[in-house]
Amino acid sequence: MMPLTLAQVGEENVIKKVGGKAEAKKHLEDLGFVAGGNVTVIAMMGGSVIVNIKESRVAISKEMANKIMV
Repeated sequence: MMPLTLAQVGEENVIKKVGGKAEAKKHLEDLGFVAGGNVTVIAMMGGSVIVNIKESRVAISKEMANKIMV
């Protein structure tokens, strides 16, 4: 298990766990980051991570991406 920030660009990963405080977890779950879901890192730009999740493209901060374990 590793944080999403260490995942290879273009490689599909399965979300194992979403950490963080309740508010942050709820926000990530609302975006589709739930255990068992698939996520693909598209790019890492500056302080953001751009991912494909549930057929949507989403940008999240590296801080948030570190809370998502794949």
